[in-house]
Amino acid sequence: MSQTNQYLTKKTTLGLNVLSFLIPILLWCAVSYLPFIWHSEVQITDAGSMTYLQEGSRIDKELFFSEAQSAMAAGDAPPQGKLVNPIYLPAPHEVAIATFTAFTTPPVQEDAPWLHESLWQSIKTVFIAFFISSIVGIPLGLICGFSEKIAQITQPFVEFFRYLPAPAFGPLAVAILGIYDGPKIAIIVIGTLFQQILIIANTTRTMDVGLIEAGYTLGTTKLKSFYYVLLPAVIPDVYRDLRVLLGWAWTYLIVAELIGTTSGITWFIVQQARYQQFDNVYAGILLIGFVGLGTDILLYQLGKKLFKWKART
Repeated sequence: MSQTNQYLTKKTTLGLNVLSFLIPILLWCAVSYLPFIWHSEVQITDAGSMTYLQEGSRIDKELFFSEAQSAMAAGDAPPQGKLVNPIYLPAPHEVAIATFTAFTTPPVQEDAPWLHESLWQSIKTVFIAFFISSIVGIPLGLICGFSEKIAQITQPFVEFFRYLPAPAFGPLAVAILGIYDGPKIAIIVIGTLFQQILIIANTTRTMDVGLIEAGYTLGTTKLKSFYYVLLPAVIPDVYRDLRVLLGWAWTYLIVAELIGTTSGITWFIVQQARYQQFDNVYAGILLIGFVGLGTDILLYQLGKKLFKWKART
């Protein structure tokens, strides 16, 4: 196979990318709009003679048909209803409406934040925490990958600490840093820093050792080899690792925002679930995905401009 045939064209790549989203959306639509696929409940539109039923309530499909048959057998008015999915699986159009409404309608509670305020609070928390983690993790990971002695001093503790669950430090973080954003940032840093060190160190070790040895042959010092040989070779791959690790930071955010003050997109999701507003729950979850994907696309495009000497970064 020729080199040019190993890569997909831009048009094919775009089509496959669109398909990767289109397939789950179509499955969601099928489950939501085609009654014969699932629709395990019935939403009451008319209670009929069944006084214990209320309009708008949901009951199991089998129970509804049983009650309707019993009412008809007794000569009473049977209940009326429409087949629906459980309340925890709203239809796509309901989620779309809920998303638009959440951005345009003031919160029910006067002191509660708007959805865009909650989302912005979460974005700031993630990026501040990841920036702090990267300040320490990137240099230490590069040095551990470059120097075996420093790696042997550092990595055993890092390996031990990365197995400690970051949420377990929540009470300690609140006791030390208070109840505001400090504990959230600390948990995300703990959850990403030690993984970051190990991943970057392993990426650094994948560099062709022959490049370093060639530099030594030409009289290059170890410090110059680090700056002029190792960094240009591995920084594009480290940048790619950081894009992956940023997704981990969003994962830890969900736990971190349940600690301390009640703010952020996670608090919005929890509050909506408490009142069974699952269309808003899906809206909040999908917004996190859109923000994460959008950020990754921007970072990918930035990486193509920053590291032109390394193809397919």
